[in-house]
Formats: sequence, structure tokens, C-alpha cells
Amino acid sequence: MKKSFLLLLLAGASTAAAQSAAPLTASLDNVKLTVALTAAGQPTYAVTYRQKPVVTASRLGLQLAHGNGFDGPLVLTGSETKTVDETWQPVLGEVKNIRNHYQQLTVHLRQPAAPGRKLDVVFRVFADGVGFRYEFPRQPNLQYFVLGEELTEFALPADHKAFWIPGDYDTNEYPYTVSKLSEVDNTQLVKGSNDIAVRNAPDAQMVATPLMLKSADGLYVNIHEAAQVDYPAMQLHVDRASHRLTARLVPDAVGTKAYLHAPGHTPWRTIIVSDQAADILASKLILNLNEPSKLKDTGWIKPMKFVGVWWEMQTGKSNWRYADSADTLNAAGQLIPNGHHGATTVNVKRYIDFAARHGIAGVLVEGWNEGWEDWFGNWKEAVFDFVTPYPDFNVAEIQQYAKSKGVQMIMHNETSGSATNYEQHLDTAYQFMNRFGYPAVKTGYVGRIIPRGEHHDGQWMSNHYVRVAEMAARHHVTVDMHESVRPTGLGRTYPNWLACEAGRGNEYNAFTTEGNRPEHETIMPFTRFMGGPMDYTPGIFKLRNYEPEHPERHVHTTLAKQLALYVVLYSPLQMAADLPENYEQHLDAFQFIKDVPVDWDDTRILEAEPGEYISTARQQKGSSSWFVGAITNEKARTATLNLSFLPKGRRYTATIYADAATANWQTNPEAYKISQQTVQAGTTLRLSLAPGGGAAISLVPVK
Repeated sequence: MKKSFLLLLLAGASTAAAQSAAPLTASLDNVKLTVALTAAGQPTYAVTYRQKPVVTASRLGLQLAHGNGFDGPLVLTGSETKTVDETWQPVLGEVKNIRNHYQQLTVHLRQPAAPGRKLDVVFRVFADGVGFRYEFPRQPNLQYFVLGEELTEFALPADHKAFWIPGDYDTNEYPYTVSKLSEVDNTQLVKGSNDIAVRNAPDAQMVATPLMLKSADGLYVNIHEAAQVDYPAMQLHVDRASHRLTARLVPDAVGTKAYLHAPGHTPWRTIIVSDQAADILASKLILNLNEPSKLKDTGWIKPMKFVGVWWEMQTGKSNWRYADSADTLNAAGQLIPNGHHGATTVNVKRYIDFAARHGIAGVLVEGWNEGWEDWFGNWKEAVFDFVTPYPDFNVAEIQQYAKSKGVQMIMHNETSGSATNYEQHLDTAYQFMNRFGYPAVKTGYVGRIIPRGEHHDGQWMSNHYVRVAEMAARHHVTVDMHESVRPTGLGRTYPNWLACEAGRGNEYNAFTTEGNRPEHETIMPFTRFMGGPMDYTPGIFKLRNYEPEHPERHVHTTLAKQLALYVVLYSPLQMAADLPENYEQHLDAFQFIKDVPVDWDDTRILEAEPGEYISTARQQKGSSSWFVGAITNEKARTATLNLSFLPKGRRYTATIYADAATANWQTNPEAYKISQQTVQAGTTLRLSLAPGGGAAISLVPVK
């Protein structure tokens, strides 16, 4: 912008003069951003990659609930740019060092219809995309206000291939649909699905983020958000004719989108782009847009593998509740359980023994506390107090037994959706964890949310999840949240927030015949995992006939693919989800689960295509060892693994856990073979992946 023109604006030039301003630009490497005002005074932005359009001119703005919002016409009053290039180290992560390099453009706007009201739009342009957010400077005419809607658009240049799930206010646990944007219609998906307690997707053309897209000319585009704090989750309405995506914020129980104040800001809207699919998976743009850690002391935060009393409940071998209709009373009127309760002292010791024998750090126990007889969907009553165990679960005895075996216990706090009840008990619950030596907790929010029937992905609950992470940090407890809003990189700001569910995990193979289709895990890293780690619960070895009442249900992978998921699906909190007796039958394959780390110094995406295949290599934290996971969809294929990431001149022993020649996810899923060979930087491995299959490799330096 010319200096003389900027002076005119600052001197109070007319709106018409402001609209004639030349566009503002910012760029880094192949990504270019352009910001302009339309003739109507509406701010717009556009993004290109290697001169190809990624997002064409798209509207920006906010609509206030009581009028005079930032929905135009607006006047440009100035702008400035700066460049940042720094490196930071995550507490836990996929790489040891993360480069944060961007050019920032801040655009200052004013609303003539409400004199004195100011809005800034801050853009950060990275080598692999753009992030932007709205900021509200301190100002006398805007203090506390209510947001009616966010007007942000993402105008796409063509009818891209999309990997999407419905924009549901309360759950992200859907299978992915792959279609053109013009074919998005989630009506049947929502109405025809009964495997989630809460369904709320009122717009048939609304999809959730992260949204993964692929253009016909080979661009990969991912749209999501970063640092979602004190704000509802963003979903996207798809205009099937124009391919224009418009932000839709999850409302509260009375339809309000957000309660805000100035000074303040919204979350970042993110666009990640590349002509290589692997670059999307390698991006750290979302993490970089989050604030640094708020925790000064992080030395207590540890990654962990664990087993647990969980899969046996999912498959009907045991139950969460202590009593049910099959129970009887003895002559003294005392309850005699039916023997199906899973969280008993005796049974938990069995898991502790298994963990101790195989060097697994933790044991998770669900169903240990009173309330499970009347919990499901019981959001109107406080059914859990988080400190009262069932009579057959001796907390102190289990604590001492686990300690004697060198195993740590993981707490489980299900809220049944009664989040206000949980908040009232938070400090008590975490003191209980400290008293009995629980360094980690898995929380759950199944059902409708109290207060007022809030939505899981609305502003109130988004703030609740942060409050839980903060309380856990005060007590030196790490957190794994289930049924939560999908993550947006807040693991950087709260590094004790190790993982979330917020997606369709492995348990769906126990819920329905459909389960998770073989392509599911090849899509998830491009969608759900873009915002942060997931507790996917891999490692199922008994892939068929694990649910006697439903023999038709089975896991839609091979055993080798279950091993590969420990590398492909990143989480610093990883469960070995199957039963001890099923692992005992395949201890040679279980060796990989014992060996594979959950914290890394480096990550390389060797090959990838959403919905088809992914091959990932990761270097163990503080070690020269590497681990590789390769997975495919329902199609058999050859994974080509170039080991050029290994240090030159050094030999490695590769232990390869692969699909057997006869393996097939439908007919022979548990067939695998294990082999060894010596490899080095010049080696290329070509491994045959069965339909629904995979391969896992440990690479250990030759001494």
C-alpha cells in the first residue's frame, strides 16, 4: 500500500476511497495470501499454492447477536507485517524440534455503522498453509458481547474429492464418507445410525472439520482450526453448487453461538496445502498456532503404554456394573453379583500381572466405582461421585499390589454427561487419584450434557475440557478425554492433555457389523489426527469370534495391521487393547507392542494417499532405533519403503512383522509372518500388504 494512500485512510477518507485500496499480500515459499475489500466493504481473502488457487476470494466477518456486527461495510484503517522464524521443543511429540516460520499480516478494520468499533484480522502464512483469526482490540464501544454467527468462508475453485463426516453437535464418531463436495448429504447417515446415544446434525450439508480434500489437479487441502478456547467448534456448510464452505458454529442450549469480550480473539482457522499427501501428515501448522505450554514444570508428564479391563466389557465377557437383573440376595439380604462384573480386585490383579511380565507401564480399570447400574444417558442425576468403589474393588489393595509389581494404575471417570457434577467433584476426584497413586485419568462424557443440555462441541463444554486439563495439571495427572470436542493442538499449551477420543475408534468393531471399514485408518491421520493424538485403542489380536452373541462382528484388519497402527496413529498414550489370554497365544507378535515406543525424536512419512495407504517411520526418543508402520485399505498392495532416513554407514537389524501370503482381513486375518534381515540407508524394502493388511518393522542398530 502506498504511504500517501494510508495517510488518507488514517485522516478519515471516505468508505469509497477505502474500497479502492490495492490488495494486501503475504507469502512464504509456495503459499501466497491476498486480502482485499469488495465494493460493498466486505473483507475477503484468497490463497494460492504454486500459483494454483487453493481458496478463491472468500468472505470474512462476524455477525453480532444484537446488530452492528463486523459484517460490513468495513473500512480498512491500516496493516502491518512481520516475519517470525523460531524453533521450539514439545514436551511429548512426533519430532524433537519444531520450526515455527511464518509471515504475519495484520489487517485493521473499522465499522462505520458503529463508530469506534474495531476488528483486526491476523493472518500467518507458512510454507504449508495459512492460519487466520479475528482479534478484538480493547475499545470503549465493545466490551462484553454475544456472537450471532461467524461469516468465514472457504470458496473452493472446483468440486474436490472430500473425506468427511457429518457436522454433528455432539459426536465425531462416524465412519468417513468419500465423495465429491457436490454429493455431500448426511441425512441418511444421521437418521440411519443408532450406535451413538446423541445425534444432532440439523443441516444435511454440514460437515465436521478437519475436512480433507483433494483436487483433480493433485492438490491436497486440509481445513480445520487451531487453539479452540472459549469458543464453539467450527463446522462447515457445503454449498453443493458453488463448492463454497461457510463456517457454522456449534450453538449452546438456547441457540447462542458465543459469549465474548474485548480484548479477545477467536480460534485460528487453518488451511494446510501441498501437492504431496505426505506433507499434510507432516505439517506442524496447527501446533504452531497454539500458545506455548502454560505449565512451568513438565518433568512429571510421561507417555505410557497400558492394558486394561475394557475390551472384555466391549465384547460382553464382563460388565461395568456390579449388579443387574440376574443378581440375587443371600439369606442375610446381601447382594450376590452375577459374576459378570469386570472391575474386581481378582481380575484387575490378573491384568497387573500381565503388564508386569511384559514391561507394560499401566493398567486402566473401568467400572470400578458405584453408579454404573443407572448411568447411560442419565444426565439429570449425579450418578457418580468418582471416589466410591464397588465392594469387590479394593482400592488400597490394588494400589499396593500394582506398586509391588512396578505397574501404575490409570483412573477412569465417566460423567454420563453430567459435566457440572464432575466440576463440583473435580478437586476431590484428583485428590483421590493422588492419594492412591493414579498418574493418569481417562474421562468420559456419554450422553446429553448438563447444564441445560449443552452440546459436546459448544463453547461451555470447550471451556470445561480446558478446566479439567488445568485441574489435572495442578495434581500432576495426565488426561485422556473421551466424547470430547475434536482436538485443535491444545496439547502444546496443556502438555498433560495427552490424548482424546473424539473420533470413531477401534471399539466400533465390537458395536456393529459394519465396524470400521479397512480404509478407515488410512483416512483418520488426514482428518481426526490433524488436531492431535487419539486414543484409538489398537492391538486387537483375536479378530473374529470375540463376541459369542454376535459372531458376525469382526475387526476389519489383519493382525499385522493392528501392529502397524502403533506407528501410523500417533499417541503418547497407547493401549494394548486385547485380553491377556489373546496376547499369550501370539507372544512373538506381541513383542512388537512391547518394543514400540510412544514418544519420538523424528517422524518421516514414507508414502501416503488418503483412503488408500500410509507408511510412516519414527525414531525412538533418545535412541538410534526406528520403527515403521505400513497400512492399506481393502486392496492388497506392495509397500515400498525407502530407508534413506537411516544414518549412512550404519547397519540395522530389521524385524519385520508382515501379513502371511494367505492373509486377508475377511477370511484369514490372524495369519502373519516374522522375519529378520540386515538393512542400511541404501535399502528399499518392498512388503506385500494383504487386503485390509499392514506391516510393522523395528529397526535396531547392529552392535
